[in-house]
Amino acid sequence: MAAKAQIGIIGTGWWATTAHFPAVIEHPDAELAAAADIRPEVLSKAAAKYAVERTYTDYREMLDREKLDGVVIAVYHAAHFEVAQACLQRGLHVMLEKPMVLSAAHARQLVELAQRQERELIVGYPWHYTPHTLRARQLLQSGELGEIRYINSMFASMVLALYRGEDRSYESFFEYPVVGPGDVYSDPERSGGGQGHLQMTHSAALIFFMTGLRPVTVMALMDNMDTRVDVTDACIARMDNGALATVGSTGAIPPNDVEQLETRIYCDKGWIDISSFAGTMRISHPDRTIETLPPLEGEDEIYPMQATAANLVDVINGTAANGSPPEIGWRTVEFLDAAYRSAAKGGEAVEVDSLY
Repeated sequence: MAAKAQIGIIGTGWWATTAHFPAVIEHPDAELAAAADIRPEVLSKAAAKYAVERTYTDYREMLDREKLDGVVIAVYHAAHFEVAQACLQRGLHVMLEKPMVLSAAHARQLVELAQRQERELIVGYPWHYTPHTLRARQLLQSGELGEIRYINSMFASMVLALYRGEDRSYESFFEYPVVGPGDVYSDPERSGGGQGHLQMTHSAALIFFMTGLRPVTVMALMDNMDTRVDVTDACIARMDNGALATVGSTGAIPPNDVEQLETRIYCDKGWIDISSFAGTMRISHPDRTIETLPPLEGEDEIYPMQATAANLVDVINGTAANGSPPEIGWRTVEFLDAAYRSAAKGGEAVEVDSLY
């Protein structure tokens, strides 16, 4: 029997302890070898919760001392590039939380580094693993529905309190297993932006994953409300095939309200309509029949939060391909980098090629 994949986790905050620690621990072919976090008190709580024996406050020391096959990186956004680069340079497979990084130039560097090192870089987008997303990807990229002409995406979520620097409002809903996110998402120095980097990154990545398209021009307006980061975003993008996309998002819906992620893609010969939180999908085929797929049921089907870390283990063991490849993360960063620059200029169009 093959040895279990040795996995390290860098970052022991809210999302790592909610999704990634359980994913690695529960995987029959993985062993959680060690964990690292610059915050000793958070690290010790996570280690106690999940019985992790070896812990480090410096991730580089962990990389030096442990014999790892792969790492899960779930640190604050602004640190993604530095940590992922160090792990890839050491020949490790990496699962990197979204957003991949904050700049298009850094995204390209990580993609090229992973290719040179012949290592997989998985970006943390759980919706890429749902049956509906995979069906849409296959259908759109097969050409059966013809050329993609227009994309509409809307994501509404309840994260406003996080942008105001407090996480207690959502404690009963998210049920933080160890610690909440604290004030990290309210801080542009650590998180970059708000709704774009925390939430719209999901919806933008879905578009690029399903369609295979790349953004070339982006225009955006953003509203910060009473915070230091964006809360509501409205974007328009032209894709490399000429298609137009409207991508909007707000984090200001009330606590415990119904979150929504709606994606509609219109082609020459049909369309696709996916409601990700509801777990529903419809397809209009070229013969004008409307196919309604069976709804996804249960949290693990609708939002498989453990899928990305589990995919890292399977990639290491050679039993699966990368289900959320870095090229998609790169295109998403291009879109967001251009959107933030456009919003800073009052909605002026930004060419993606100008980011390099």
